[in-house]
Amino acid sequence: MDKATQTMIDNLHKNTGKTLEQWIDIVNLENFAKHGEILKFLKETHGLTHGFANLVAHKAKGSDAGSADDQDELITKQYVGKEHFKLVYQKIMSEIEKFGNDIEIAPKNAYVSLRRKKQFALLQPATKTRFEIGIILKGQESQGKWKLRCNVSHKINVAGVNDIDGEVIDWLKKAYENAG
Repeated sequence: MDKATQTMIDNLHKNTGKTLEQWIDIVNLENFAKHGEILKFLKETHGLTHGFANLVAHKAKGSDAGSADDQDELITKQYVGKEHFKLVYQKIMSEIEKFGNDIEIAPKNAYVSLRRKKQFALLQPATKTRFEIGIILKGQESQGKWKLRCNVSHKINVAGVNDIDGEVIDWLKKAYENAG
């Protein structure tokens, strides 16, 4: 388990008085089918922040990178029916890996989270026609193709590998640098 996840688990217990295992038991009693249902329940019924609710939801469903036996398997499953977007992912990752050797790649069921000291980007084959790149740059106004989002500060929808241009890479690098 990475250090950031362990810190979140420790803080969950410290801030709520319940361990991660206790929260998972609470969630499992409800028999939720979807991640979003768990988030809503934990936030609205129990007052958890989005970060803690997301942690519990992923751990309860075994959909986080730490719960997966094989992280490559999580990534492969993301592209079932969206195989054409695997090239987009590979191109972005080849550029991001040039930024430095301190990047943590944390696949989830639906997306890949990229972190340094903190998360700086999300890569998600959202639909069969849309690949989403989310970056976290608090305080940065939306410019050009980037639109503001809630869980990331900016998001761009990509239709194919040709959309991964210098502007996209520059924004990802800016987010990377800001997360260090």
